[in-house]
Amino acid sequence: MIELRSDTFTLPTKKMLDAMVSASLGDDVYAEDPTVNRLEKLAANRLGKAAACLMPSGTMGNLAALMVHAPRGAKAIVGAESDIHLYEAAGATVCGGIAYEPVPNAPDGTLPLEAIEAAFPEDEDDPQFARPAVICLENTQNRCGGVVLPTGYDAEVAALARARGVPVHLDGARLFNAAIASRVPAAVLAAHADSVQFCLSKGLAAPVGSVVVGDDAFIRRVRRVRKMLGGGMRQAGVLAAAGIVALHEMVERLSGDHERAGLLADGLATLPGVQVTPPQTNIVLFTVAGRDAADVVAAAASVGVAVNTFGHGRVRAVTHAGVDADDVERAVQRLRTVLR
Repeated sequence: MIELRSDTFTLPTKKMLDAMVSASLGDDVYAEDPTVNRLEKLAANRLGKAAACLMPSGTMGNLAALMVHAPRGAKAIVGAESDIHLYEAAGATVCGGIAYEPVPNAPDGTLPLEAIEAAFPEDEDDPQFARPAVICLENTQNRCGGVVLPTGYDAEVAALARARGVPVHLDGARLFNAAIASRVPAAVLAAHADSVQFCLSKGLAAPVGSVVVGDDAFIRRVRRVRKMLGGGMRQAGVLAAAGIVALHEMVERLSGDHERAGLLADGLATLPGVQVTPPQTNIVLFTVAGRDAADVVAAAASVGVAVNTFGHGRVRAVTHAGVDADDVERAVQRLRTVLR
């Protein structure tokens, strides 16, 4: 099986496994795991923030950030196509009493500024209305095809947020993909966000974990929410060790994933009836004329290619460290046999 469903299927490298076995450990709930502390310092420095907190998952990272930023009864402005809105089990509502205010995403992944403004009530003192307490962006934007937010857009949203007195949270699950694709350091892409979550376990190939970064006061509150949600993992250095290797060794190689996504898109475009959205990073979206997306997924699986449905009649394929150029070529040839 050629695994193209997600970059979450990456496996840790030998160096990661060796680092996990030999990691120095302590109790992270007491802030005494030296390997976790090293990872958090490294992550904060890479993103230009004061502090960081290791999380079991990106979902918990986003949830904790929203619960710190927004009181119960407030709203979080999110993209209608965002992971926070669609794929995180409404955790902010269930656990935090926070309502989602979905704003339609433009094809480039942005939330139109006028639509964000419209999400605020005309009279914010009117007790009938829930007040927005945080604006959430996503970079890269998954459902828009792994696109990188346009240069300068984050600064415009941050200015709007400051004028409204609310923070900006960035779901940067694949932020390092955005940094490699745009040739802009991750810290610059994160500069206008008050908090950022990024994943170690997607393209960076660590087995488990995400990190939330922000200022010291914010991260202290995130640690409290993490504990409440059950995310205190004690000797978590065994996982953090892989994350350290990921940040040191797996970022620059993301460019190879992007190249292979381009090869895959070019190959798919030669197949009959296939329409492909040109990828910016490692996510390839396509449709097949006259074929239901679920049917395409089943047909692909029958010849050993794992892809998945992705809404709006589309199929998604994701390149990652476990897929090389030969795998891409084989995947295209296999799909040719079932997409005639």
